[in-house]
Amino acid sequence: MLLLMRTESPSSSRSPDSPYQRNQLLLAMAGICAAVVVAAFDSTIVSTSMPQVAQALDGMDSYAWVGTGYFLACAITILIFGRIGDLYGRKHLMLISLAIVGLGSILSGVSQSMAQLIGFRIFQGLGGGMMIATTFTAPADIFPDHKERVRWMALVSVAFAVSSGLGPVLGGMLTQALSWRAAFFLTPAAAGVAIYMIWTHFPKVTPPRKADNHRFDWLGAAVLTVAVGAPLAGLELAIAPSKSNHLLLALSLMLAGGLSAWALIPIERRAVTPIFPLRILRTAKARWLNLAAFLIGAVMYVLIFYIPLLLQDQFGFSPTKAGLLMTPLVAGIPIGSICNGYFFRRISHPQRLMVLGAALLSLGCVSTVTFTAQSSDTWILLTLALCGVGLGFLLQNFTLFMQMLAERADVGVASGLVQTTRAVGSAAGTATVGILIARISVGTGVKVGLIICVLVCVFVAWVSLRIRIQHEDNP
Repeated sequence: MLLLMRTESPSSSRSPDSPYQRNQLLLAMAGICAAVVVAAFDSTIVSTSMPQVAQALDGMDSYAWVGTGYFLACAITILIFGRIGDLYGRKHLMLISLAIVGLGSILSGVSQSMAQLIGFRIFQGLGGGMMIATTFTAPADIFPDHKERVRWMALVSVAFAVSSGLGPVLGGMLTQALSWRAAFFLTPAAAGVAIYMIWTHFPKVTPPRKADNHRFDWLGAAVLTVAVGAPLAGLELAIAPSKSNHLLLALSLMLAGGLSAWALIPIERRAVTPIFPLRILRTAKARWLNLAAFLIGAVMYVLIFYIPLLLQDQFGFSPTKAGLLMTPLVAGIPIGSICNGYFFRRISHPQRLMVLGAALLSLGCVSTVTFTAQSSDTWILLTLALCGVGLGFLLQNFTLFMQMLAERADVGVASGLVQTTRAVGSAAGTATVGILIARISVGTGVKVGLIICVLVCVFVAWVSLRIRIQHEDNP
């Protein structure tokens, strides 16, 4: 049964079975999916055009920071805006985030120097973090029943995965047909459609706790920003190719992040309305779940970043062929998500689906270790498809299970925490394999990294058994 939370719309008083309410829900989810498409385009569409951008702006030395700056800005804002959405509602945050992303993309498209481009991409990243924090949590506002919600979250996962796969292709086509600047103007067009859909059809949901007497936790937000952003920046500096030795600065940033995380605990305990309520981690289930999200984030990005490197650098495949061979990894994620949504409603202990996902991902990682220059294209495609399906059973459940374990008033920050731990895990995974490659070689370093991924997946399967989620856990 589809139920709306209490909203300011007159239709909220109608029966859940009325056609109007059903249509409103469909259109509201269409708006969320449109926003998810924008988020995917924003992070992927310029990947294929970046070599031309760096050459045109004479900024090959700072090439990596166009992507790094964006993802750092995303990571440090997800938790904060997840919490703000809990306190003040998500609809206006979604609209603001779409406007920021659209404007930032236009500014990036007219950049005259690499420094300007990096600055505008960081600005986009702030909107991207706000968008991730709100769009992936918004289904919980209009589908309080998690058994119903999981079906719609599968649709969101499909929209994100398909758009992530199409983004580089569309960016390359626009760059080749027009110029690299044209690639930046597709995102604003998509953002305009999403703004219209959400403004018109998404209900303005009243937060479970009124925010009239809330005092915003500025100190907690500042410390949280350092706790999340400093270690990520340190990891990027540690592995970034540079003529200067940034190891001391990288270690200092990671130390600053650790000290900030330690200082955040007493600050949030004293805060009247904490930006990061510690209660979302009070249960062992929540802590195990975030550990699993951290580890799977590392595995996912090791596959995404280093399998193409292995295919091109060691096996001599062209970039086009390597990209096509990687397609099943992205395509498998929505397939796994749809299967997860189907089985989720039919079993009493849905954490078993995470065990299945970890097992499939482990088998996929084992198979990637066998890749050689003589491996058939079919074997590579099937192996990466298996990895993608395994990820589909895992990624969606991290968010859904945290929403089930959290109080209704904390669902946004709980969802944001999973996204953030995945981001930190992604940085840790890429950094670890990057160090292995630098110390050994590309071929051996990637193979060792993949073996570590196998062990990590086995550990996550064991962790999943300890989480023991039941459908009654939804508060």
